[in-house]
Amino acid sequence: DAVKPLIDGKLITVVGHGGEVSKQIVENDSLVVWQHEQLGTGHAVEQAAPILKGVEGTTLIINGDTPLFTTRTLERLLKEHKEKGHDLTVLSAVLDNPTGYGRIIRNEDGFVKEIVEHADASEAQRRVQEVNTGVMVYSNKLLFEGLEQLDTNNVQGELYLTDLIKLFKSKSLVVGASIMDNPIEMSGINDRVQLADAAKEMQRAINRKHMLAGVTIEDPTQTYIGPYVEIEPDTIIAPGTSILGVCKIGSDNYIGPNTYLENTNIGSKNNIISSYLTDTNVGDNNELGPYLKTRANTNIGNNCRVGNFVELKNATLHNGVKSAHLTYIGDSEIGEQTNIGAGTITANYDGKNKYKTKVGKNAFIGSGTILIAPIEVKDGAFTAAGSTITDDVEEDELAIARSEQINKPGLAKKYRKNSDSS
Repeated sequence: DAVKPLIDGKLITVVGHGGEVSKQIVENDSLVVWQHEQLGTGHAVEQAAPILKGVEGTTLIINGDTPLFTTRTLERLLKEHKEKGHDLTVLSAVLDNPTGYGRIIRNEDGFVKEIVEHADASEAQRRVQEVNTGVMVYSNKLLFEGLEQLDTNNVQGELYLTDLIKLFKSKSLVVGASIMDNPIEMSGINDRVQLADAAKEMQRAINRKHMLAGVTIEDPTQTYIGPYVEIEPDTIIAPGTSILGVCKIGSDNYIGPNTYLENTNIGSKNNIISSYLTDTNVGDNNELGPYLKTRANTNIGNNCRVGNFVELKNATLHNGVKSAHLTYIGDSEIGEQTNIGAGTITANYDGKNKYKTKVGKNAFIGSGTILIAPIEVKDGAFTAAGSTITDDVEEDELAIARSEQINKPGLAKKYRKNSDSS
């Protein structure tokens, strides 16, 4: 994602061991080429030769296990490569503790002379704090011409991209290094600990970006926001909230605590408390939660009140709808200003097919009503509490569908007496 805004040509991903999983992740955004044998970094880049060899332009190479590089850092690298006329530019970092990293060795003119791996470095070279991040920019033609001249005369028997530096220097080509501002971006991922560390840094960076843009995050250490989320200023995010997928959130909302949003659009001036919303669109001025769950193409209009153990699935609630308690509304459309009483259920599934429930505007669905779909309750109609509604209800009608109550005098007393004697 950091690379895509910078590319006006081809984006190529080289995959190898375990590549089927990687291929599924990237194939919609890039060309995928295979490195069937893992024979070094130079060999990996060689796999793109049928696509790129002989092409004019610049090639940026970045390792796939370093997800923290930002567009800003890579853009600065490309700009410096172009402005200084380098044939190869290495992205470098200065570390307090460079142990384990390849050292950037510069000549008296400040150009890169070589990269020396830590194990091969002399004591003087190990004192160098500038290290190789693994990100490089090449003149494309020179890159693939150079790869053809590399050999595997090393302990590992592999082709190394870093060997191109000596080759370029032998041809009097210009090799430079651009020092990055934030070395933490170079962090790689080789185990679950490093994965957690990288996720934490990404969380910190994303939250910081939103806060600088005017979003209040009450506890950034307990708030998780994905990279494809847009939030307008003056929205407040409470602790324990996760906002993932593609989300657009307006201004002046209060979201959380302990709320999950995924692929959901939120308008403005909403309170969303301790709820779980996926694939949902929410308008303005709504009171949602606590313990609301929405899913599967649900739409909530403006000025609605929904929550306290309510589930919405593939449902549209128009403006002013109230459904405040213990309700399931599935495959339904509810008209404006309608009230859905506690314990209402839309029985939308017969074991094979799903059916739609439609309730008009200004209707009143009594507590404990079961609406057996397909069914329509029209504008202004009422259903009595405890009713099981199987037929359509016309405008302004009251539907009562429940068994007649029968009271048996003294029977409770007799029951208690029998219970006591036993």
